[in-house]
Amino acid sequence: MPCLRDPDGLSVVLRWNRHPSSVGLARLELRKALAGWGMSRLEDSAVLILSELLTNAARHARVSPGREIETRYLAGPRGLRIEVHDASCEQPQPKTPGPDACEGRGLVIVEALADQWGVHERERGGVGKVVWATLSV
Repeated sequence: MPCLRDPDGLSVVLRWNRHPSSVGLARLELRKALAGWGMSRLEDSAVLILSELLTNAARHARVSPGREIETRYLAGPRGLRIEVHDASCEQPQPKTPGPDACEGRGLVIVEALADQWGVHERERGGVGKVVWATLSV
């Protein structure tokens, strides 16, 4: 898992394969980053948001085998931004799951916990999309 930290220490960029174990490892790295930034009070919501976004990318992004998913954790003066980059252009769509449904609540959870969230195309010639969410301190 390559890890890139910026010189000022306010962002962490990691790459993951599509294996389900990547989600737990990504949560651990986010917890470490939050502790280092003094943002541990955001941990519960941030970890759940990351779990949902990364799980969606691993399960639903239709990409070539071997393509990695990238996570970015960005600390700012007002809070945290979590980004999940993948090579699929397929946009995530929030669903309204029935009361007995076992799936389909991920983006509903993200919407409930995040101050804002969204999706856009990757910049700088990258293929695919970025799904992001912000949390205020």
